[in-house]
Amino acid sequence: MWVITVFLKENIKIFEFDSEKEAIEKYNNINDHKILSEIVYFNDPCFVS
Repeated sequence: MWVITVFLKENIKIFEFDSEKEAIEKYNNINDHKILSEIVYFNDPCFVS
């Protein structure tokens, strides 16, 4: 999961995305202060043996 956190004057908005491509497209269109993060859970398939 990908998350964009946007910091507005006195507010914080969070947007969630399933794909990196979709998140980056939205990220590039936001002009405010922002952070793009990838959320990885310990039970994601890449960690399960």
